[in-house]
Order: sequence, then C-alpha cells, then structure tokens
Amino acid sequence: MKYGFIRVAAATHKIRIANTTDNTNEILKIIELSYKNKIELLVFPELCLTGYTCGELFLSEVLIQSVYNSISKILKYTINTNILIFIGAPIYNEHKLYSCAIALQNGKILGIIPKTFIPSYSEFYESRYFASGKNICGFITLCNQKVYFGTNILFRANTNPKIQVAAEICEDMFVINPPSNCHAKAGASIIVNLSASNELIGKSKYRKILIMAQSKRLISGYIYASAGCSESVSDMIFSGYKVIVENGNILKESKMFKVSRDIITYEIDVDKLAYERRRVNVFNVDSSKYHIVDFNLNIQDVNIQRYISPYPFIKKCIPNYAESILQMQSRALVEKLKITNLDVVIGLSGGIDSCLALLVTLRSYKILHRDKKRIIAITMPGPGTSIKSQENVSNLVDVTGIKIRNINICKAVDNHLRDINHNGKLNNTYENAQARERTQILMDIANAEHGMVLGTGNLSENALGWNTYNGDHMSMYAINASVPKTLIRYLVNYESKRLKEYQNVLLSILYADSSPELIPTTFNIKQSQQRTEQIIGPYELHDFFLYYIVRFGQTSDKTLMLAYKAFKGKYSKDKILKYLKIFIKRFFANQFKRNCLPDGLKITNLSLSPRADWRMASDSSSQEWLNLIEKIL
Repeated sequence: MKYGFIRVAAATHKIRIANTTDNTNEILKIIELSYKNKIELLVFPELCLTGYTCGELFLSEVLIQSVYNSISKILKYTINTNILIFIGAPIYNEHKLYSCAIALQNGKILGIIPKTFIPSYSEFYESRYFASGKNICGFITLCNQKVYFGTNILFRANTNPKIQVAAEICEDMFVINPPSNCHAKAGASIIVNLSASNELIGKSKYRKILIMAQSKRLISGYIYASAGCSESVSDMIFSGYKVIVENGNILKESKMFKVSRDIITYEIDVDKLAYERRRVNVFNVDSSKYHIVDFNLNIQDVNIQRYISPYPFIKKCIPNYAESILQMQSRALVEKLKITNLDVVIGLSGGIDSCLALLVTLRSYKILHRDKKRIIAITMPGPGTSIKSQENVSNLVDVTGIKIRNINICKAVDNHLRDINHNGKLNNTYENAQARERTQILMDIANAEHGMVLGTGNLSENALGWNTYNGDHMSMYAINASVPKTLIRYLVNYESKRLKEYQNVLLSILYADSSPELIPTTFNIKQSQQRTEQIIGPYELHDFFLYYIVRFGQTSDKTLMLAYKAFKGKYSKDKILKYLKIFIKRFFANQFKRNCLPDGLKITNLSLSPRADWRMASDSSSQEWLNLIEKIL
C-alpha cells in the first residue's frame, strides 16, 4: 500500500485433527478471500495444517507426507498472488521434527522458521515430539525447493525496506527473552506469532497485556493468530483469539470461541513505527547474523480501514483522561508555587485559555490550602474587548469567588502609539501594542506583589505563532504549553460537567468564538467580529496537522490523505489543502518565537519547548513539505 501502510490479516479456520486435506482446503478458501480483499500479509495459527492436538500422530510418516503434499498444493494455488503467507506445520529435518512457521508467496517458500522454546510443563508436552530450533540455520529442501531454515530470517518488502517481517511461535513470546527481541534489533518492524495457546481462567487478559507490551517495547507491529476451538477438547480448549497491534495499541481483535472460519484485517503504519524508532534513538540495528529474504509488495492506492479521529490529542479510550491532565497541571503548579513561595498572577480575558488556567490555579490553591482570594487576577479591557468577554470575566469571578482588578489599557495604548508616531492604522503594530501592554502590566504587578505570571497560551498557538512576541508569548510559567486548543475545549467541557455551579459560565466561554479581540468593535456589537478561525483556519484542522506532521513526522501528502478521511463531510478537500499549506508556512516561520518559550509543563505526547521535545533552527525552510502538496494544489 501507499504511505507506508501494509494491510495484514490473522486467520483461524475450522480444524479437523490430522486431516491435512480438509485443513488445506479451509486454508485455501481464506487465501482466496484475502486475495480479494487485497491483504498483503496473512498469518495462520501454529500447526494449522495438522491441528495442534495430534499427539503421537505427529510422529507418523503418513502425517508427515500429507503435510508435504498440502504445502505443495498451497504453493501451486498461490502462484500469481503476492500475499506473504505464514502457515504452521510440522517439518521433518535431519531425524528431528520441528514445529515451524512456513513463509510463502507466489508459489515459492521464502523461509522456514522453527519454534525456539518447546514447552513441557503442566498441560504441555511438546518436547515429546518436537525439537528446538535454537541456533539452527542453513538450507533444507522442501517440495523440491531449496529453502533457508532457521530462526534468524527477515522478510523485507522490495518496495519499502522499512517493512521487515519476522516470526516467532507461541511459547517463544512467553519467555524471558523472546526471539522477537532479536528480530527487532535486526530491523524487524512487524512480528508475526503463529500460536496454539489454550484458554484458562485469567489467561486471556495476561496474554493480551503481554502482546501489547511486547509490541510497545519493540515499537513494532504484532500479529497474533491462535488455534481455534475445533481443536481437540480432550484436555484443553482453544479460543481462536487473534489480535493486530501497533506500537502497543490494539488495532483489531477477534472474539473468542468462534467455531466457523474467522479472519481479522487491518493496516499497520510502518512509516509511523520507523519514525518512532528514529525518535527514541535506541535501536542499534545489526542484521549481520540474519538471513534477508525479499518479498514482493505492490504500491497500491490506499483505502484504509482504520478510524482516523479528527481529534487525535483527545484520548477518550484512556480512563479518567481529562481528570489526569488537570491533576498533572495542578500538581505541577503546586510544586512551582511551593518552591517559589509566590502567588499566581493571571490575566483573565474571558476566553477559554485563561479560563482553563484559572481552573487549574483554583485546584492548586485548594491542594495548598491557600485562600483563593490570594490569586492576583487582572482583567485588562482594551479597544477591541467585546461586551461578551467582559460579561464572561465578570460571571467567572462571581462563581469562583476570586478577587479581580480591572485595568483599562485604552489610554495607555493610545499614549504609547503616539509616542512611537503610529499613524492610527489598525495594523500589527496597533494589535501587538495591546498584547505587550497587558504583559507589561502583569509582569510589573508580579514584581510588586511577590507573584508569578501564569501564561495562558496553548500548544496550538505556539505551533502557529498566533501570539505576540514578548507579549502574550511570554510569562513566568506556561501552564497550557503542551495542551492544544482542541484539548483545552475538552478539558473546560469536562470541568463544566464536574462543577455544576460553574456550568453556565464555562459553557458560555466554551461556545464563544476564539478571538484576540485587538480590533475595535462597533459599539452595540456584543461579540468581537475578529475571529481567529476565520483568519488562520479551524483549530481542529491545525491540531490534526500538528499531531501527524510534527509529533509523528509524517509527510504532508500522507497527512492530507488522513485529514480527508477524518474530516469527510465537514470540510471540503480544497479547504483542507488550503489550511494545511497555511499550517506548514506558519509553523516554519514562527520557530523564532518557540526558541525562547518560558517554562511549560509537558503533558501530552508533544511539547514545542526548545528545552524538551523540539529543537529547530528558526530559519529552516518549509519548501520540501510544501512541494509534496503543491502538485495536488
């Protein structure tokens, strides 16, 4: 697939114990279905050709020969198909029997991976039949093909070398040092596990956690397919559990105990995994001891199955997500106030950013057992301040019970503009003078009254440079520094539900249009006509671009494709293109502001602090990013 995706599947079929003919026919039906659905990587369970519970029949010459006949039939059937398929089967080699994963494509066996760890405890007695493949490597002949046999095999896509697949088998994953650790060190980005894991009370949860943890630890995709419940139930029962995981996140999983043929499919984003590995910089890849086998992977158009959230910074799947963020913000502020022994100085505009900063401050003062009337809140209406914003400030002060000072900046700004011989035009100088005057007031009051100016600006504004340099850009501690605008709205909405007495005013602030309110309004107009999102574009789009282009280093054309899917029906393709171009230009042009940001807590998985996550030259060029979308424009 395009953009670094690979469409994968895990399958379970109905097993007839020791009947390789019927089992093969079942496998072929799944391969046919997978081909129609454009699957590129398909994984079956351990010993799926024979069944896992064959017992002493594994040693039978009849079963061994029937396995070879079945493999030949599958090879013939897959000619002219480009699915990389992993099938589990017993393979006899040099007087020993091995439980193996057979990798095949387009009529050819690409490699055979023997199981390393052979369990022989409790209900398992595999060592009675099978030998360990540990330290074994070399070539064998199977179905008249010379094939590499060993645990050290990497299957590499010929059109995208970042897609490298390796296999381990069932018990291999459960041990202290799984083979997949070595596979990842050698460069494997996707691990497949052909399994026959029986069910016990509590085991399913443990197994799922183990798979997720291994995928997260290796920053890899992990495809797990286990034997189904049509296996023998004389002593054990199997559930046919399957799961597809990407960097610790479950993309798709099956229900347990489905008797009929079952397959799950999804796409793994290998480019995203590669970026994460580059970012953490702990993968010292050494594939010198591995046998590399190239396989075919067509670059085809993408119609991805995965849901693309338009709000990627909002993780509703994480329990108590909003509460955890607010606790992190408030606890960090508590420590800052304890160390400095200062009180918070905060400018309240009636907007959502300063509203969240105040809510966090109130939490912090409660933890410290400080009187909230010690909060030094200032409102500074200017030429563009709307009646609506002033009402929101007044109502917020009333419900929270804090004290506030009203300092009108109109006269001071007029005097300053006259001092610098400003011509009176409503330009950047006119607007920025107001922002800097407000910051000056806050800083001077902080000096005079043993306070600390709490910055209210957010991650989205820092990314876009939608702030005044040395104005609202500056503070003594930036509490919202890594919280994007979409998440700020989510947090204030959460607080409106938790704090019923605040609900009306918080919702009024929440649903007001974002505006810097720096242009004078008509006298009887209640709300400012200067609306941020009409000027630079919707914050939800910019936060989406920020997440994928900056946090995950995605190409701009791939981000565009994901945005089309996420915002389908809400924004036209032309609008998305337009605002992506604006985002790229503004992000690169405003690095000089980010290079001198004040201290600010990292809470989400992205910070633009020059001391933490993001270091970038202020004169970096955006041309290569723009080039990828210019052809679309």
